Amino acid sequence: MTEAMMAIDQEPVRTVAIIGGGSAGWMAAAALARFLPAGTAITLVESDAIGTVGVGEATIPQLRLFNQHLGIDEDDFVARTGGSFKLGIEFAGWNGADSRYLHAFGTIGRAVGLVPFHHYWLAAGGGDRPQSLWSHSACAVAAAQDRFDRDPGNPQAPSGVAWAYHFDAARYAAYLRERAEGGGVVRVEGRVVDVAQNGETGLIAGVTLDDGRRVEADFFIDCSGFAALLIGRMAGDRWDDWSALLPCDRALAVPCASVEPITPYTRATARTAGWQWRIPLQARTGNGLVYSSAHLSDDEAAATLLGNLDGAALGDPQPLRFTTGRRQAPWIGNCVALGLAGGFMEPLESTSIHLVQSGIARLLSLWPSATPRTADIAEFNRQSAREWLSIRDFLIAHYALNGRDEPFWQERRATPLPDSLLERIALFEQSGRIVRDEHELFAEVAWLQLLIGQGVVAKGYHPLADALPAAWRDQFLDISAQHVAATVARMPTHDQFLRAHCPAPDAKVAA
Repeated sequence: MTEAMMAIDQEPVRTVAIIGGGSAGWMAAAALARFLPAGTAITLVESDAIGTVGVGEATIPQLRLFNQHLGIDEDDFVARTGGSFKLGIEFAGWNGADSRYLHAFGTIGRAVGLVPFHHYWLAAGGGDRPQSLWSHSACAVAAAQDRFDRDPGNPQAPSGVAWAYHFDAARYAAYLRERAEGGGVVRVEGRVVDVAQNGETGLIAGVTLDDGRRVEADFFIDCSGFAALLIGRMAGDRWDDWSALLPCDRALAVPCASVEPITPYTRATARTAGWQWRIPLQARTGNGLVYSSAHLSDDEAAATLLGNLDGAALGDPQPLRFTTGRRQAPWIGNCVALGLAGGFMEPLESTSIHLVQSGIARLLSLWPSATPRTADIAEFNRQSAREWLSIRDFLIAHYALNGRDEPFWQERRATPLPDSLLERIALFEQSGRIVRDEHELFAEVAWLQLLIGQGVVAKGYHPLADALPAAWRDQFLDISAQHVAATVARMPTHDQFLRAHCPAPDAKVAA
């Protein structure tokens, strides 16, 4: 390669165009404005005439890191987005009509040496009384009592508390827009009607808007939702359809009046042919039903949703149709797809916004020159596939391990599982072990709660757990539960915390 060619290859990206707003677009805009070199021109194109999809308004704890990197004050953010705090997700009815368990954030107990905590719990007979597991989780105990407080951060006696948020997705997008525009991002109002590509390289040269204006850039980020206006035109674009494994293909969403207390957790309730979400905000509660149209009509779905609200509906249910899956290559040429343009993962574990966040972080870590390198693109796509597949398996496990009698749920139990998931379940059943790739999103403690909560019984445990004398082991478990109980007892209620630190102007807790 000549010096001139090398110089061209190192030419920096000077202009970036983000196509589409919403949470994905404005998250990308705010992050790029914060981290790209000064002088990089960032343009975001969106149309007020095009609605955004807000399937869920719940997140996981990783979003705290994203907000911190942007310099966002947590109290200000929660207040201005009408948000509340989230300590986990309650799963109701998945292992039978009256079953209930929590996927709590944070830690459960503490490891001793090389042996994870839950093996001592199993050695003491915990598998015979599975609900006792959550007495060792500060998040679970606090959620059950509708309490919340930030982790006091005592290194000698860590509480194990971790939290995420519920918020109004439209307000979050507006909040980030304000920060992004303050950082120099230029918003252009308009609808994309044409995409121009280089005839030889296939790279995107620019987009034409409905008023005839043209927006050009070195690099494009597709946040246009299901329309996938850019990535869908790129040569080599292919879709992985996961509907055989995750067959729910429709959702209805409706807000209802807020009720007290504002619970510090999301709820996912299994229904006849899918599941219903409940996401408590300060001024309203977000609700929705994810279902399989092959097993439930739209009218039946609407009746189920509206018949299971805590308060009065604040509108008509809004429909959404989707196919669960992902783009095999979310980065092609000079275009990266984020959000729904890159794929759809149903919101069972609140991963939608996280997948935008991780995509942005991955893109920044592999940020291209003006001439993208094929090795960087391949690595981005490989990491994306690994993350999406691991999340897919976690979601499938909820369905496969169900204990319900309806035809939809019987089919879920009978559907052959990916080998990666079968091996994970078998390992836990035989020895109580949970092994995961270090890059997976869901940690061992998340898998533990899923497996225990949905009735998988571990027939064995780590032999080294028996190295601790039974009397010492039992004392260790007692102290663990006592520490959790004492930690939670010091917490205010969630409503009290919101009122004291971050009341939304339109919320009941602001009174």
